[in-house]
Amino acid sequence: MDERDELHLEVVAARSGRGPATWGQQAIWDAVSVLGDDAPRYNVSVGFQLPAARPLAAVLEALTHAAQLHESLRTRLQPDEAGGLAQILDATGGIPVTVRRCAREETERVGGELLAELAASPFDCAVRWPIRVGLVEADGLVRHYGMALSHTAADGGGLRRLARDMVMLLEGVSPRRLREMFPATQPLDQAAYQCSERGRKRDAASRKYWRTKLSEGPRALFPVRGGRTPDALFPNAVLRSPALLRAVDHVAAVHGVSGSSVVLAAAARQVSRLSRAPEPLLQVVVNNRFLPGMSQTITTLAQEGLFHLRTADEDFGALVRRVHAGALGAYRYASYDKRLLDRDIAELRGRLPDLADHSCFLNDTREPELFRPSAEDTEPPPLASARELTTLDWPVEFPPRKNLSFAMDVVDVPGAVELAMTADSALIPRSDMASFLRGIEDAVVEDALATGCV
Repeated sequence: MDERDELHLEVVAARSGRGPATWGQQAIWDAVSVLGDDAPRYNVSVGFQLPAARPLAAVLEALTHAAQLHESLRTRLQPDEAGGLAQILDATGGIPVTVRRCAREETERVGGELLAELAASPFDCAVRWPIRVGLVEADGLVRHYGMALSHTAADGGGLRRLARDMVMLLEGVSPRRLREMFPATQPLDQAAYQCSERGRKRDAASRKYWRTKLSEGPRALFPVRGGRTPDALFPNAVLRSPALLRAVDHVAAVHGVSGSSVVLAAAARQVSRLSRAPEPLLQVVVNNRFLPGMSQTITTLAQEGLFHLRTADEDFGALVRRVHAGALGAYRYASYDKRLLDRDIAELRGRLPDLADHSCFLNDTREPELFRPSAEDTEPPPLASARELTTLDWPVEFPPRKNLSFAMDVVDVPGAVELAMTADSALIPRSDMASFLRGIEDAVVEDALATGCV
């Protein structure tokens, strides 16, 4: 029998305060505020079976410690009449916790349903804390844990770190030890740095970089090839590739680069081939956790970097190394005040109506060194035949997005890498979307085979 309880977990912490919103908080707030009923699409969530079942009281205690450690979970955001945004850190407040009870063999299914429910409604971050938690009990113990957060409180990297901390707290690691192991800058302190002279210099340098690239880059990547109506939906293609899981890691190790650079190189080559533009330009989501004090921060840090590849027509191994070097430069300038950047772009457009086309987006969400979903305990096939297991599906269509040619997410899933691409079919027809995704897989897997991966 499936039963349900709604709890309100009271939390008391040591610090409270008020300050300006961080650049990340402000950017997500602005993005979500115009989405209307589609706002929950920006929520971030994670759910998983606990490594060891725990009493409800122990899970609630660990959640309390997590909220005390990570101030973003206790932070509300409030706009002012002048158009600014303030973050308000509460020392006291509550977290809504939904507990469902079911048969033991049903915990994973019920946990998935509960997580989807928690993530399906928007957050009122001006009034309530930006987190909801769902627990599934069976035989008197919590066996499945899930949480949904407002994107103003955490990005994917922050969510993974929060999940790790919850598991460690449940395993008996003390909050003090966690703080020592993973020192993290809190959002109020991050905002103070951004308002400092050093922070403003970083912002100014990043915006100058963007202005330069938008002045120099290609004016049009994908010409209009088909009819478009204002309400035409954008198709979504998902390529699930077991071969890429091994091939990306192998190519990265062989060439001494990151896995993200491998995927970026393959994507940039495909943009160049499909668009026939010799200098592809992509907005690349950068997690910004290489910045001082930010590697373990649980907040929203990720922003877009602007990556410009001068030429993509060369040996893939050489291309990967050159892309990696260029990407590091782009990442350096991916932390900025987006409101000021938007103002800069509007002013630049007034002088240069044909700004560089920056409508292509790549978001590699993977952090395999921190978390990779476990696969079934089966021996993976040889890489040469693994591509036979690749699937390409068209699961959904999305409302049209302004100034978007395509957006591609790279995601670790059990036993595979997924490439999920949404595109304006007037610019990139479905056949080209499929070719784009399969071309990425081909480039990486063929280089892996050529360099000894079996």
